[in-house]
Amino acid sequence: MKRMLINATQPEELRVALVDGQKLYDLDIESGAREQKKANIYKGRITRVEPSLEAAFVDFGSERHGFLPLKEISREYFSKAPEGGRVNIKDVLKEGQEVIVQVEKEERGNKGAALTTFISLAGRYLVLMPNNPRAGGISRRIEGEERNELREALNGLNAPADMGLIVRTAGLGRSSEEMQWDLDYLLQLWSAIKEASTSRPAPFLIYQESNVIIRAIRDYLRQDIGEVLVDSVEAQEEALSFIQQVMPQYASKIKLYEDSVPLFNRFQIESQIETAFQREVKLPSGGSIVIDPTEALVSIDINSARATKGSDIEETALQTNLEAAEEIARQLRLRDIGGLIVIDFIDMTPAKNQRAVEEKMREALEADRARVQVGRISRFGLLEMSRQRLRPSLGETSGIVCPRCNGQGIIRDVESLSLAILRLIEEEALKDRTAEVRAQVPIPVAAFLLNEKRNSITKIELRTRSRIVILPNDHLETPHFEVQRLRDDSPEALSGQSSYEIAATAEHEEATAHPSAATRTLVRQEAAIKAAPRSSAPVAAEPQPAPLAPSKAPEPSLFKGLVKSLVSLFAGKEEEAKPAVVEKKSNERPPREERRNGRQQSRNRGGRRDEERKPREERAPREERQAREPREERQPREERAPREERTPREPREGQENRRERKPREERTPREERVRELREPLDAAGSEQREERAERQPRAERQERQRPPREERQPRAEQAEAVQDEA
Repeated sequence: MKRMLINATQPEELRVALVDGQKLYDLDIESGAREQKKANIYKGRITRVEPSLEAAFVDFGSERHGFLPLKEISREYFSKAPEGGRVNIKDVLKEGQEVIVQVEKEERGNKGAALTTFISLAGRYLVLMPNNPRAGGISRRIEGEERNELREALNGLNAPADMGLIVRTAGLGRSSEEMQWDLDYLLQLWSAIKEASTSRPAPFLIYQESNVIIRAIRDYLRQDIGEVLVDSVEAQEEALSFIQQVMPQYASKIKLYEDSVPLFNRFQIESQIETAFQREVKLPSGGSIVIDPTEALVSIDINSARATKGSDIEETALQTNLEAAEEIARQLRLRDIGGLIVIDFIDMTPAKNQRAVEEKMREALEADRARVQVGRISRFGLLEMSRQRLRPSLGETSGIVCPRCNGQGIIRDVESLSLAILRLIEEEALKDRTAEVRAQVPIPVAAFLLNEKRNSITKIELRTRSRIVILPNDHLETPHFEVQRLRDDSPEALSGQSSYEIAATAEHEEATAHPSAATRTLVRQEAAIKAAPRSSAPVAAEPQPAPLAPSKAPEPSLFKGLVKSLVSLFAGKEEEAKPAVVEKKSNERPPREERRNGRQQSRNRGGRRDEERKPREERAPREERQAREPREERQPREERAPREERTPREPREGQENRRERKPREERTPREERVRELREPLDAAGSEQREERAERQPRAERQERQRPPREERQPRAEQAEAVQDEA
């Protein structure tokens, strides 16, 4: 059975785990030392407009200013309507302008928060976008007929035309009343946000997103979750109050865990949570996966290690890769890794094995809430994929950068670092007017320089005529050090302090300048809207049995029907009964046939489809029709007067000659004429050209009599004859 476990015993950390039996498949941790800013709504002030980036920087109350790109700015904040196709941000925005923004991405490293003016308010079943009417639709996870049903339900909601709506996955199978209630709540929340934004000048926090308990219940609680176990009374009351307002049908699933054994230990998931903080994760077959986040992407390497599950090397590689694909999909959810991900699978020669691993990867990622795009395994054995960043990763929220290596993972050894410091000391001592060079170094580095490199330091002092002081500092660890150069006119160089006095002063200054992180307090902003107005959600009504059909009245006999018809003839005409007017609700959609603009409308009786008609055996017997009353005899029509004969029309002008025309005479065929030159069109008054004289026929050629040719002699004989003549 699937369960939702909420651990709230420690106020510094709230943990929500989703388990299937005793296997952890999703995790969300919220630390009290870090403020969650994503989805919060602020009123900010534009501090700088940067045309080169097509963005503006907004002060919304954080240490770093937020980044607001031009495409995320609503046109309602433009100072003037843009002219032409391309919009220049310098022309439509100005510094000091106040805007309502929502945090789209958290701060990461040196990057500030990404902001947007297109606000989105998430409810239980719907997401409202009050200033983005073009957006809207249905969750991408819903497909097929269910998508069409939700689209019809969405069109039936009474929503403002200038706002966008998205139906969430939780809205599947919900009635229009429940979705309309959720929409009304979101509209009230937006009205409260607009009203609070005018209360004071920017920057300040208007609306804060709910904590991890409320978010988990809103986003994860489904019909397949059997129970929700909470190990804190305060957290249970908070969850119950939210459940009863939003989805009271699930209130019975909220239970308080009161056992002495810790909640997460009871279901054996503490060890599984610890794997989410480790670099290497073991696989059941003996292999392992190594996860390394970098600045550009997250690299995942798969090692077979001691895996011997297959019969040969290809089978072992395939089984290890299949196990790794399933574990990688699970670790991506637990660690909340987003962005570009590259997986280095073990090399597999058969193409069918590569396709099997790709299919296993896609199947394991179907349960992920984030949008995931998966590529194909390349010829180098790499698979590229991208995952939507829903929130900061587990490493960002629960960890800090290593203060010793600054996140690089490796440091220089003592000898290499000592030689680098010695070269830097020599470089500083060679500068003009150098009186003293002080080097604060870790204790191992100081020991190496003062013993192994004592002669080198002495030679530098003699050559540069300056004093070199090596100060061991027990607060420093490799690779950290500090080298300071003092000029000959510096008061510190003229004071003549001894080395131990200089070291004591430096340690005191370092201790007071860098307070420990444990003593720092987080200053949180207070939201202007404390609680959104809520009302109890409508409970889905249980289906009631259909009412029984009333018994039919006995039909009148034929004789009674004739008597009744005769009486009605002499009793006078009764007022015709007006047909009942059926009131149509404004939010109801017309039938599908009425929405086709008159094309392809159904021709069945009553607008029914052929699929909806029952077979003849299951239909109820038809009622016999009552005898119709005889129609009243109509009075004969009055005879019309005969029409007057029309006088013939007078012939029109010019038509008498037409009627008296004689038939045309037959024309004689034209004589064959010899082709002559035509006159030009404009040659009416010009002189006629002279006709060409007829050419005389050519005389027949006479054959000339040629003398007969002499017979040629063979070449050999011809040559002999020439020689004889010579």
